[in-house]
Amino acid sequence: MKVAVVGAGIAGLSTAWSLNRRGHEVTLYEQAPQIPNRYAASGDQHRIIRRAYGGADGYARTITEAFEAWSELWADLGKQHYTPCGVLGISQTGGDEGEEYREGLDRMASPYELYDAAEAARRYPFIDAATIRYAYLSPEGGALFPARIAADMVRLLRERGVTLREGATVAAIDPESGRIALADGEAASFDRIVVSSGAWVLKLLPELADVLTTYRTAVAYLAPPDDLKAAWEAAPVIVDVGGSVDGYVLPPVDGTGLKVGAGVHKRPRQPDEEREPRASEGEQIRDYFSPPFARIGEYRVERVVTCAYTFTADRKFLSRQIGRVTAVSACSGHGYKFGASVGRRVAAAVESGDQAGLLRWLRAE
Repeated sequence: MKVAVVGAGIAGLSTAWSLNRRGHEVTLYEQAPQIPNRYAASGDQHRIIRRAYGGADGYARTITEAFEAWSELWADLGKQHYTPCGVLGISQTGGDEGEEYREGLDRMASPYELYDAAEAARRYPFIDAATIRYAYLSPEGGALFPARIAADMVRLLRERGVTLREGATVAAIDPESGRIALADGEAASFDRIVVSSGAWVLKLLPELADVLTTYRTAVAYLAPPDDLKAAWEAAPVIVDVGGSVDGYVLPPVDGTGLKVGAGVHKRPRQPDEEREPRASEGEQIRDYFSPPFARIGEYRVERVVTCAYTFTADRKFLSRQIGRVTAVSACSGHGYKFGASVGRRVAAAVESGDQAGLLRWLRAE
């Protein structure tokens, strides 16, 4: 089949990769002048992959397939863009998200080491022991490197004959005919179209507004105090810092920076709205992390990166068939880790027509 993929985030790249492996003729469109789009959710330095999934046991089970799909991609790329540094969780108060993640590991019988507050602070001296109940380390998981993954996937796709159209904005899609129109007036027709355009999906398919909301958030890159640099460089990723901020941390591994982000920071916005950081926004994000981190005021904000992404009400992934179009929104703030497996599943559904099965898998049901 002749297939268009609209949007070259990790879902689009992986779908193009999988469709090409299945023998289809693929054209990949990306509105940004270069892949990855620095304003999109797949364009940053590093992302977490983890077994810990709180109350979402379906996704906790699905992560096994995600690891397998990444391994398949590494074999194709000839390089692994992943550091298995482990995953730390922290609980500050009873029943907080840090505790929910640990309870999820228990239900899945996934191993972890449990540390009381004093031991956690001894192992990770950036933690203020007086502010936490406990911490735990899951050995399975670590940091994926999206920008590096995208660059190598672009190289691989070009080598294998996929047509990549960077700087090509798709302005309209006719789902019934399979025709797409670009902003510059060019048009083309396809047997199937996959729309994986992330935060921009509602511009092309406004009918998805009944289930998708677009948010703007930001992350901060920090320079820790000199005496804590070594501890951070040896640290695992942190899936949740406990408390009520929905905070996560990626350490400065393999040439990346120390990144912090918090779910409480997101606000409903259009994808191109407020894309420049606000004054003192980095300090606001940094300060979400005290507690549980000691001496937070000594961390210097190096830069702030904004991000736009879509959420469903229940934070599960979405697909919808509209004529010749398969729309995919595998995000809700936790989709990158599944990227390679999403592409495999979408490609299989485009080929087989089993859209109901794709949706069940995306929702981890």
